[in-house]
Amino acid sequence: QVQLVESGGGLVQAGGSLRLSCAASGRTSSNYRMAWFRQAPGKEREFVAAITWSGSSSTYADSVKGRFTIWRDNAKTTVYLQMNSLKPEDTAVYYCAADRGGWYVSRRPDEYGYWGQGTQVTISS
Repeated sequence: QVQLVESGGGLVQAGGSLRLSCAASGRTSSNYRMAWFRQAPGKEREFVAAITWSGSSSTYADSVKGRFTIWRDNAKTTVYLQMNSLKPEDTAVYYCAADRGGWYVSRRPDEYGYWGQGTQVTISS
């Protein structure tokens, strides 16, 4: 079992930056891939970014590529999402997700069995 706790959300103006953190606890010695998803009101949950256990491979949604960066610190069992040049359409609840099989990245939410409670990100225009 792995528990995930996100932090770092908030309200910023368009063009600003935020850094989200996801702290993992529990069986963190296992080889877990991790990802960020988001869900805006009235919309489906969508993929944002994912990273392998080693951190050597990552992938991003086209909508955030070049603006967001995912990385992880396995010593601190934490994954981060740096979000720059934020836009009002980035407004959503952001969720951290994890699952075993850390050698590949996945964009599919059904391939993640562990989820955090989410953190609200609001971008004002």
